[in-house]
This record gives sequence, C-alpha cells and structure tokens, in this order.
Amino acid sequence: MSVDTVIETLRGQLGDKVVVTDADAIAPWLTDWRGRWTGASKALLQPSTTQEVATIVKACNEAGVPLVAQGGNSSMVGGATPNPDGGSLLLSMRSMNNVRMLDAEAGTVVAEAGVILANLHDTALKRGLRFPLTLGAKGSATVGGLVSTNAGGTQVLRFGTMRGLTLGLEAVLPDGTIHDGLGGLKKDNRGPSLDQLLIGAEGTLGVVTAALLKLAPAPVARSTAFAGVKSPAAALRLLRRMTDLVEGFELLPHDSLEAAQRHMDVSSPLASKHDWYVLVEATQAKGQEDARALLERLLAYAMEDGLVEDAAIASNEAQSEAMWRIRDGLSDSEKQVYGLATQHDISVPVDAIPEFLKRVKSEIEREWPGSWVSGYGHLGDGNIHLHVRAMDRACEGWQESEGKEIGRRVHDLVTEAGGSISAEHGIGQMKRDELARLGEPARLTMLRALKAALDPKRIMNPGKLIP
Repeated sequence: MSVDTVIETLRGQLGDKVVVTDADAIAPWLTDWRGRWTGASKALLQPSTTQEVATIVKACNEAGVPLVAQGGNSSMVGGATPNPDGGSLLLSMRSMNNVRMLDAEAGTVVAEAGVILANLHDTALKRGLRFPLTLGAKGSATVGGLVSTNAGGTQVLRFGTMRGLTLGLEAVLPDGTIHDGLGGLKKDNRGPSLDQLLIGAEGTLGVVTAALLKLAPAPVARSTAFAGVKSPAAALRLLRRMTDLVEGFELLPHDSLEAAQRHMDVSSPLASKHDWYVLVEATQAKGQEDARALLERLLAYAMEDGLVEDAAIASNEAQSEAMWRIRDGLSDSEKQVYGLATQHDISVPVDAIPEFLKRVKSEIEREWPGSWVSGYGHLGDGNIHLHVRAMDRACEGWQESEGKEIGRRVHDLVTEAGGSISAEHGIGQMKRDELARLGEPARLTMLRALKAALDPKRIMNPGKLIP
C-alpha cells in the first residue's frame, strides 16, 4: 500500500482535522530545531486521543509506511525530523495536551504526550507542587519527547532524569496495540518493564501517549549563588560538600561567562574575574533551614578552606533569575560571539571530569592548532556540554569536514574515560553512526534485537538511534 493510499484511508477514518496535507502547514515541522536537518512528508497527522494514535499506527504498520512521532520539535540531534525521501508520515502529538489527573496527596500527575513542560510546571504549581525537571526548551519541549529522550536538565542532582520521575506510561506499540502502564504499581513482576524500555527509545519502539509522573512539594523559598573557583577540581570538592543539600550545581568557565556578557549585555554577579564559576541553587521546604542561610554557611566554610575565591548570593527572585539567565543563554551566546563550533552533549564519571576536561582540551587543541575547547554543564551528574570552536580554523564547510573528525576524536576520548557520547540529548540521526562505531557489542545487540522484535517492519522513527 502506498503512502498516498494510507493518507486517504486515514482521512476517511479520522477526517481532515487529523490528516493535514497542506504543504504550508507541514513545512514548519520538517526542519529540526538547530536547522541542520530538513525532511519531507506528504501528511502531518494530528491525533487528539490515544485511540486515534492506535488507528494511525496500525494503518502504517499494515502498509509498511514509516512514521515519525514529534512533540515540540526541539531535538538537538535530529531525532524528530522525517527522512528527506518523503516516504514517512509525520505524527504530531501536540493535540494530545491534556493533564488527565493530578493527585496532590499522592504527588502524581498523568500528562499526555503533547503537554508542554512549562505548562506542566504551571499546573503543578497551582496545587502547591512542582514537576522537578526543567531545561532551556521548557516552553516548547513536550512530555512525550522528554520521556522518549530520557531528558535531564538542571535538577538531576536531586531528582534524577525522566527515567526516575516516570512511574508509568501509556503507549501505542508498532502493531497498533495499546500498552496501559498508568496504574503506577510499585511492585509488578510480570517480566521486564515495557515502560522502561520505551523511556529513552526516541520513538523507535512505540509512541508514548501519556505518562504518570512524580511531583514534589513546591519550595517555600529558593536561593541562588554564583561563586568563583580555581578549577573544576575545586568545584568538584565543593560539590561533594553540597551534594545532599542543594539541587542545582552548574560549572562554567570564564570564556563562557564572557560570551554571555558580550552577547546578552549582562553583568557578572562577581566583581572579580575567575577561571571557573559554579552556579548553585538550594531550595527550602516547609520546616527546613532557610535556603539563603544554608548557602551562606556552606560558602563561608568553603572560602575558609580555599575552595571558593569569591561568591555572590541572590537577595531576591529577580537576582536568582538573572543568574540562571546567564546559564540558560550560554549556548546561543557562544555561537554568536565565538562562531562555528562542534557541540558535544557528553557525560563521564563525575570524579573523572576535572582530568577529562584537561585532557580533551590539551589533545584537541594540539591536534587542531587554532581551535578552542571549552565546556560547561551539570557537574553533579557528569554531563558536560563540550564545545570545540573553529576560531582560526573556521572556513566554509568546516563543520561537515574537519568538524566531524574532531567530533570522532572527542567521542574516542569520552569512551576511553568510561563515558557516554550522549548524556541527555539522545542519539537521533546525528550520533547513530558513532553509536555503531563505539557502542559496546552487548548494547548494540540488545538494541537491534528489541527493534527487530517490537518493530519488525521498521516503521517507527526510521534512521534514528538504532544502528
């Protein structure tokens, strides 16, 4: 059965509201968020219920027509962009945007796949709760995408990734059957967890339609500090003192701060210049120590011991937001100020970060003279956003030629350090070949076996994740 036949079959079953074929309406969703990949599709499918998703998936499976599920289209690795051959249909989950249930006493919420993260935050806050995961794309990223990429962000230190915050899933499997795991059973020994298989699978094993998620009490107060440190090693020692007491701990070098100052026209929270900085956030629940007093106490001890050179603590919410605005704007600021770069979302064991940063900077800048290596990120969970800037080596086509060679070398160093070439953005199409090159045989065998078993016709998000 052809793509056109499937489209007409679905139009007859679901109507024009669900099956959109207008090229202008489809066009905005064919290019990824970073503008690196553009695909083609003859139809944009917009279901609003799980049963409609099941109808779509079943029809595509019977016809062997590929299907690419998409939420907020905020993937950093081309994970939600259809192939350029036009043979895939685009499955938009944005119309499934209801919060079905919020149990304040149990601290749980059932959110459909198209619920935008910022809207979930607002909904929980109205009930005195919060969904404790946030990231820069919170205004567009959706629950389905967050689950499918096992998203992280800046609160992983205390609350974990989406894997740890997800209690159950509803999903449509590649044959069109519906998996209902929203019961939230704490004990269920009926074999391996299908929910856990779907988390981080990037839509290659099924379509997530809803998730049962953990909520946490909304803090009564928060306090944010910006501190100068000598090195990542000093930052790591400071983190060890604070791990159980804070929920955010971000590391950034001076060149990243300088880019933010130049591009965003912001001032450094500190009067003096330092080689490295940490951004620390503490929250206060009812009955706990005052968040500001906690940071003052911890930083005072650290300054006495020489771990911190200088520090500023926000005195109000506006100052806290200003500090986080610097952190959230680093990627765009570096791009505008320093130009071309290869960007790497990588992780290594937390204790290995100081030595890894030294080694990767030394070796890449030695092998490619004139380049500049720098990294910032979530020190508490080992996730570094490492950028290799072209600088003196910049030329037309650099990212696709020498940039790819540099990327492979970075990934080699990450692998040697016992790390992962994808910490929180996923594999998508950008890193699929690198996963095939560097992935351990057991992991690759299991991924391929799962794909073959659950999606033998390979219709679910083809060309992504699975080598």
